[in-house]
Amino acid sequence: MSEPARAHVFVSGRVQGVFFRYSASREAAARDLAGWVRNLEDGRVEAVFEGERGAVESVVEWCGRGPPSARVERVEVVWEAPSASEPPFSAGR
Repeated sequence: MSEPARAHVFVSGRVQGVFFRYSASREAAARDLAGWVRNLEDGRVEAVFEGERGAVESVVEWCGRGPPSARVERVEVVWEAPSASEPPFSAGR
């Protein structure tokens, strides 16, 4: 098992109303990650992904593309200390 990691991600662009949260939830759940995703009032999507480092890095990379109808302009990532207290991945918070 690889080391644990936690990424706090902010995604900008056309990322609301294009199934970004739903798709991110599926991508994270498929990688057995914990965390959450939500829309922000400023039009960005915010998410926390926690689990094995390789899986977290993979879903962060996916955020740079998003679902087919999204147009991602920027992904900001803040690497944080894993908390081990996040629930299994869910959309909305």
